[in-house]
Amino acid sequence: MADLSAYPIARRWPAQHPGRIQLYSLNTPNGVKASIMLEETGLPYEPHLVDIMENQSHLPEFLALNPNGKIPAIIDPDGPGGQPLGLFESGAILMYLAEKTGKFLPVDAAARWETIQWLFFQMASIGPMFGQVGFFNKFAGRQYEDKRPLQRYVAETRRLLGVLEGRLQGRAWIMGDDYTIADIATLGWVNNLITFYEARELVEFDRFANVAAWLERGLARPAVQRGLQIPSRD
Repeated sequence: MADLSAYPIARRWPAQHPGRIQLYSLNTPNGVKASIMLEETGLPYEPHLVDIMENQSHLPEFLALNPNGKIPAIIDPDGPGGQPLGLFESGAILMYLAEKTGKFLPVDAAARWETIQWLFFQMASIGPMFGQVGFFNKFAGRQYEDKRPLQRYVAETRRLLGVLEGRLQGRAWIMGDDYTIADIATLGWVNNLITFYEARELVEFDRFANVAAWLERGLARPAVQRGLQIPSRD
């Protein structure tokens, strides 16, 4: 049986199946990257709901695994060399699980780096900018009298959707015929933008036909449908 006793987080969220990958998350756009990837790969895992609205990601036990206090995080009891490995940062988790399984990250070196480049595009641009639209359109920022921050982030979000629109011209997925971690990283954010953040009309989403078709293809995948609900806010 895997020994997770070195990880304080495993005491706060006890493992019923310590031999499985332990996922500490919530079904936010960042959180679902890990759950979708785990569902897509078929790796056995055990999800634990970390309620960020109750600041549970800032509990000492969680911070011992991720000092940045953000979800998702994982512990793989069968990490490199057969030893447990804890990881945070959703992009790093996607790359790790892709290498562990040999899935959703090309073997060819050039295609591999191209995929990683689009993964970083999501991490550095789409996530932060879409998140700001959510804050200023739906949450506390909507009460701000000065609308210039919202306008700035809406304009940048439209620009980023345009970049993705151009990339998807003539392609089913970001890397062409192959569905990869670049798609997995991005799907939840685009979906959240037009659903939970209620910004479809605001960002003129329907102008981006390639993005809309790509999103529809992604949401049709059973693993994506499952992953979007894990761990559920309910």
